[in-house]
Amino acid sequence: MFLLSLRRGRLGLKRRVRRSTWLQIGVLVAIWLLADGLMRALGLPVPGGIVGLVVLLLAFALRWLSPRSFAQGAQWLVAEMLLFFVPAAMILLDNRQMFGWLGLKLLLVVVGGTVLVMAATALTVEWLFRRSQRNEH
Repeated sequence: MFLLSLRRGRLGLKRRVRRSTWLQIGVLVAIWLLADGLMRALGLPVPGGIVGLVVLLLAFALRWLSPRSFAQGAQWLVAEMLLFFVPAAMILLDNRQMFGWLGLKLLLVVVGGTVLVMAATALTVEWLFRRSQRNEH
């Protein structure tokens, strides 16, 4: 009887998370904060966001969580991502040297790094996709 009520409670929680954008965002932020706190407590020089991402991916891989359960929250965060960059834009206005050679060099490094990361991600996804296709046949 206890296990049945525990299972119902878990399913109810999953249903509430799936329906609430704010609850999804809260869970994502909680995972990030827990991972960040763990890294600070251990004194490791790894960002909490990276560790939180690994924990979230592990939870998805082990099917403890479903990516669909966080679709609305993730979509909202991506849609409002520009708000996270407003402080950086204000810094540019305060530092006029960023509009000269220094800014151009930084822009090339950022764009080049972004292109390299996107290319490496695309190649990795393609490689994993082909590998999974070979394993199925």
